[in-house]
Amino acid sequence: MGMAGKKRRVRVAHELPKPRRLAIKKALEEHESGGRPDWDRGMEWKEIRFFRKRVKPGEMRTVMMPLLDVDLGDRWPIPVTVFHGVRPGPVVTIIGGTHGDELTGPSACTNLLSQTFTGPDGALDPSTMAGTVRVVPVLNLPGYRMKSRYFPDGRDLNRNFPGKPKGTTTSRVADTVARNLIEGSDVIIDLHSAAQGRSNMPQVRGDLSHPASNLLAKAFGIELILDSRAPKGSMRKIANKMDIASITYEGGGANWLDQSAVKVAVHGCLNVLKALKVISGIPVRPRFRLNAGGSTWLRAGEGGLLDMFVVPGSVVSRGDVVATISDPGTPGLSVDIVAPEDGLMICTATNPFVNAGMPVGHFLPISKHMELLRTQLDDRGRLIVNGSQGEPIWREEDDEEMVEIDVEGEWSGGSVDAEWREVNAEETEQEDS
Repeated sequence: MGMAGKKRRVRVAHELPKPRRLAIKKALEEHESGGRPDWDRGMEWKEIRFFRKRVKPGEMRTVMMPLLDVDLGDRWPIPVTVFHGVRPGPVVTIIGGTHGDELTGPSACTNLLSQTFTGPDGALDPSTMAGTVRVVPVLNLPGYRMKSRYFPDGRDLNRNFPGKPKGTTTSRVADTVARNLIEGSDVIIDLHSAAQGRSNMPQVRGDLSHPASNLLAKAFGIELILDSRAPKGSMRKIANKMDIASITYEGGGANWLDQSAVKVAVHGCLNVLKALKVISGIPVRPRFRLNAGGSTWLRAGEGGLLDMFVVPGSVVSRGDVVATISDPGTPGLSVDIVAPEDGLMICTATNPFVNAGMPVGHFLPISKHMELLRTQLDDRGRLIVNGSQGEPIWREEDDEEMVEIDVEGEWSGGSVDAEWREVNAEETEQEDS
């Protein structure tokens, strides 16, 4: 039979490890996809209270939330902007600055709170919204002021959940955040950058065996989704335990702003709100999606100064030189680092000082689908991420047929970032299955 008049069939690759693929399939099949009764448009919809402040339907209000419950010393109040829509719907919490030196989230949240979005007829005009949206530009305000990943006691907030009211300083803050921002949310979007010494291409991380998080990750509307069990003590970990949909967005690096990563973050948050019917509009989908279950690390074979030839998002071919290492003490000699096969650089080192064995690149093998990726490259050979270029991000577009690509493998060291630096050491601890 000829192909005339027939819709082109798209072959879908299933390359995630079989046990993981079956677990995800089973979880999705068991998930009830029906609407929540309390989101029914016919239900009564009242004002809400956040830290004793009233927010009426159709109102936007910024409330200061103290991170510490003390009578003496700094309570570290942070601004939380609450949009309370005029109709029933989900509670969506968007958080930036969980790590104080990661600026993608604070910038994206600040842009979402601009007059462009919150003014009359803007995408986040509460008089036209359903549900409740809470935007927290900087969660770790003390760390942000110190230009530090950590809280003043030297601990990582995103490894201390659910926290304890009488624990360490960071543990007390985690308890406050868990009780007032995580509990009561239906959806949590946590916006991050890579830690110091590296930079990430825009990507979403989520446990794809948690059905609501699986759907949320896809609703964000970008090409790269990493199937990743959350690290112990992370916000995403306890949210999933509460059966709250939660994803982590990663883009750019610490202590600098990648405006492209910021734009993708804003675009993704609006996509989620459209998919949940919180705001009007059709969410924009990518042409294809990489559902990655593992990767390969490119490591320095020698020590010295690193010269990276590629950037995050670069599509490379087997044998391509992605970096060289040279040593000022041994002039005239250098060592090449080459791509082991065709694939995508999802993260690259930004610190030029390396020792033998240090990771210099996070590499996603995609040999079977390179031609598809090459149809979406910029003039530097980088994958063009949905939302990073083109028309204004609030423009509505028609849905197009999309290819799903599952990339098999296991995360070296037990989690996505375990191989990079000591700050990720706790991720290698035994995680819940």
